[in-house]
Amino acid sequence: MRGGTSYEGVTEQAGREVEQGIAMTDCLLSVRNLRVAFGNRVVLRDLSFDVYGGNCLAVIGPNGSGKTVLLKALQHLIPYEGEIQWRQGARLGYVPQSVAADRQLPLKVRELLESKARFLRLVHQEMEQVSSQVNLSAEFLSAGIGTLSGGQFQKALIAFALLGRPNVLLFDEPTASLDELSQERIYELVHELQERNGITLILVSHDLSVVYRYATRVLCLSKGKTCTGPPKEILTPKMLEEVYGGRPKFYGHIQEH
Repeated sequence: MRGGTSYEGVTEQAGREVEQGIAMTDCLLSVRNLRVAFGNRVVLRDLSFDVYGGNCLAVIGPNGSGKTVLLKALQHLIPYEGEIQWRQGARLGYVPQSVAADRQLPLKVRELLESKARFLRLVHQEMEQVSSQVNLSAEFLSAGIGTLSGGQFQKALIAFALLGRPNVLLFDEPTASLDELSQERIYELVHELQERNGITLILVSHDLSVVYRYATRVLCLSKGKTCTGPPKEILTPKMLEEVYGGRPKFYGHIQEH
């Protein structure tokens, strides 16, 4: 179609890139012909893409399109067909959308972090370093997890994910339940960590303004179809209407930045 980029056009371009292998030496993750199904319900079908070191891949799409399922498959937590190949030396950290844990447990933030540090047999200095990177004060570390606000608890989960020095962080809508100010602070923290530590991000987000500002590439999941490309090519009114079946109500925020 003239005068714009179509959903099919971007998909075809992505296919050509996959076939050519994209002559880059720092391919960190290669996914080919990924298929995930639960019984007769196919969630992901024929999905192929690459992620390169230091980049930020944002995964978008309507509810039920398989975004969380993709993150679980990338960690080999669920059965799948196809190929998921991480480069040797890839170390994954994961920040989930929610945690199925009783926040009323008498557990302090420091104790939460120390439990993982002991499991990984990390030296004490590494936990202190992570706490410093995420700006966790001594008072914060001494607080019970049940007393934390949503944004504070999310910071604790990010610190938890950073233990073990991952070079890849997977974020599943890390600010879904936070107010706008808390969301902004979390995304700024994540972006700062990426720039400072050279971490590769794979980020699931409904906030398209965040995707536009921080993502290197965007992967769209929608009704079994996929498309991938730079934010400026993907985050257009026409493309988003095809992905979401209508212009998302949060599209307007993109134009403010």
